[in-house]
Amino acid sequence: MTVPPGSQPGADGAPAQLPGCVRHPDRPTGLRCVRCDRPACPECLRDASVGMQCVDCVAEGERTTRRPMTVAGAQLREKPMLVPALIAVNVVIFAITALQAGSMRNYGSALFADFAMLPITVAAGQWWRLLSSGFLHIGLVHLAMNMIALWVIGRDLELLLGRFRFAAVYALSLLGGSVGVFLFGAADAPVAGASGAIYGLMGGIAIAAMRLKVSLKPVLVVIALNIVLSITIPGISLLGHLGGLVLGTAATAALLYAPRQNRAMVQAGALAGLLVLLIAVVITRDVQFGDISCFGDGFQTRCTQPR
Repeated sequence: MTVPPGSQPGADGAPAQLPGCVRHPDRPTGLRCVRCDRPACPECLRDASVGMQCVDCVAEGERTTRRPMTVAGAQLREKPMLVPALIAVNVVIFAITALQAGSMRNYGSALFADFAMLPITVAAGQWWRLLSSGFLHIGLVHLAMNMIALWVIGRDLELLLGRFRFAAVYALSLLGGSVGVFLFGAADAPVAGASGAIYGLMGGIAIAAMRLKVSLKPVLVVIALNIVLSITIPGISLLGHLGGLVLGTAATAALLYAPRQNRAMVQAGALAGLLVLLIAVVITRDVQFGDISCFGDGFQTRCTQPR
């Protein structure tokens, strides 16, 4: 009988003693890692392309193996995580507003009134509305349409951009839509919805199609159809849609067309530049409003502007 490498022959012809596992010395084993040749018990071995490798070698291989990257510089992943999370947040907030309102006419809730985009209250210091309004929806149909669009468009874009870059594009698009309303919209007209962010993703998909050299026709048809609906259907904020479209398109272009050398730095600088631009526009518009005093809560708020 051949003695396994590392085994110690017993005294007086006794059977050889097997070496202990490198991670569990109290466990004798005749198995070895094909990569490092150290003894390892079955619990510490993993299937490899050739033979079995210990968990340490598997971990080392994962660290040194170059993972596939997308054109945006993100690690290629199998499924999105942010898009389902965003949908869940929007649905939960809608449920809260519906419960507060006691019906599907959720726009009557206190949360809706305090978080919706109302330009004059933003000018009075309630700047959180620029962001919070993007997580509110007026009725179930509005919610369903936006969440379906987010799921259909957002999944591929998140996988292409990566989670952090996708989050940046989504946030800038959302803010872009709100800033468009704040800059050009009626001061006392409340606006809500994730449509600005969704339109930003539409613009992002169009840029991605250009970068990857695939047909733009389906994407452009969808964008054109949505713009027509924004113009023809009463109560839809065209300003919010266009603001989100512009920011999402610009942000995605900055990510996908950044040079490989110092790509992450260039991308971060471009996104930061867009954010600074939005902040500058908000501050400028706020100054134009002048000093405003607001009283009351929610949509019952009354604001006065000195002449």
